[in-house]
Amino acid sequence: MTATLREQFNQWRSNLQTHALLRLTTGLLVAWLLTMISIPIIRWVIGDDALHYGVMAGVLFQTAAVLLICRHAWGAATTARIAALVIPLSWLIERIGSATGFPFGPYHYTEALSPLIGGVPAVIPLAWLMMLPPAWAVAYAITGAVRGRRFVFVSGLAFTAWDLFLDPQMVGWGYWVWETPGLYFGIPLVNFLGWALSAMALTWVARPPAPPLPPLLFVYAAVWLLQSIGLFFFWRMPGPALFGFLGMGAFLVAALTQLRRR
Repeated sequence: MTATLREQFNQWRSNLQTHALLRLTTGLLVAWLLTMISIPIIRWVIGDDALHYGVMAGVLFQTAAVLLICRHAWGAATTARIAALVIPLSWLIERIGSATGFPFGPYHYTEALSPLIGGVPAVIPLAWLMMLPPAWAVAYAITGAVRGRRFVFVSGLAFTAWDLFLDPQMVGWGYWVWETPGLYFGIPLVNFLGWALSAMALTWVARPPAPPLPPLLFVYAAVWLLQSIGLFFFWRMPGPALFGFLGMGAFLVAALTQLRRR
């Protein structure tokens, strides 16, 4: 009887913790979505200073939500292991890139996205961390595996598709500067090769378990939709909006199609 009561208590405590975690995750996702939606409005009211705080808040909310989603599926230890790999390694990639021009091409960050650590904005590694798991979910849905070259390859491309939106937007806001403007709305094409190779390398090193598909695909889809609408209607960047819409959208459609077939 005592053992049965103990088991019931442990199950009740586990359910309570799970429900609290889900509520917190939902709250963070809502806060992230509201932040991203409100940035253009707040900027219109108080000026360009809103961009910095809006970007910082959006990254922090999205990163926290993605980490909680992963923790619920993978457990705290695995999630912490992946975060402990992605954050310093992505900072190192960006540090090498901004100092040497490899593998993205010559560029440098400005003080607009402060604080900086070693010339790299502190928020940049969190941006890698907040979008790699959604890219892994897309690749897992498409390939049906979390190991092998196909998964690593598709993960890198799904992640890079986000930069079709991001790079022109951040350059337009003055967060980083390309020494030699390139063909893609001022962005060198080699930048996208660097993104893909870097994301593939981080995926290979991290070796993530099977990601939870519904919430992470939702995050990927929300980024796609918000960026498409934001760049086209609010930031007056119809070209990047179109290419990003097609790029991320193609991976999202492929993922959902494969899931439906299976």
